[in-house]
Amino acid sequence: METLMDILTELHPDVDFDSCETLVDDKILDSFDIITIITELNSQLDVTIPADKIVPENFNSAKALWALVEELQDE
Repeated sequence: METLMDILTELHPDVDFDSCETLVDDKILDSFDIITIITELNSQLDVTIPADKIVPENFNSAKALWALVEELQDE
């Protein structure tokens, strides 16, 4: 989770990722941010996020994104 939080904080240091649950809905994360997150997760955690998992629900909060990472790591 620490790696994910570092990635998110580097993109938007002004956002409280511990409590925000509307990152996509409130347009805090844009498509470029999402691509950057996917690339960094692949690079740093060796996690590949398939296209069908790139949906707002999985990127609206750090908790949801981390749950996705854990799900993919378990496969």
